[in-house]
Amino acid sequence: MIFKSQFTVNSEEEMGRLGERLADLIQPGEVVYLCGDLGVGKTSLARSMIHAYGFDGRVKSPSYGLVETYPIKEGELAHLDLYRLGEAEEVFDLGLESYLDQGMRLLIEWAERADSYLPAADWRIVISDTDSPTASECKMTHRHVLIESNQRLTIADLTRP
Repeated sequence: MIFKSQFTVNSEEEMGRLGERLADLIQPGEVVYLCGDLGVGKTSLARSMIHAYGFDGRVKSPSYGLVETYPIKEGELAHLDLYRLGEAEEVFDLGLESYLDQGMRLLIEWAERADSYLPAADWRIVISDTDSPTASECKMTHRHVLIESNQRLTIADLTRP
């Protein structure tokens, strides 16, 4: 990856703003790996990106169906959640080549479950929890977000309003 930077995100609103900014930078046909433990905000980040691309409906985690596609301003976007993937080879049944042939952006949660069978990532976003919350603390606060990209970027590209 050409670009690598780490941020601290202190709220769900900040995560949403980061998703909106990333949506401006991720191009049609690019593949984004969203990595991190359960509950750190991968789906929240994906949701803000999908809304920033112009989808105004409900964005749900594709956990059970593995793939959800959304009509956006520039065609379609595919959001994948591979957490429930039984075997890595099952990724071949998802039709990813077809999505890429159509120029769709792919947002892939839990890519590590099948990474050797997936298209290479143009972006890798790793979200980690800095708080170690208890079960009673379910609010998103203080996340480290590591962003790596094949694009030539600067910090300003991600932080300007």
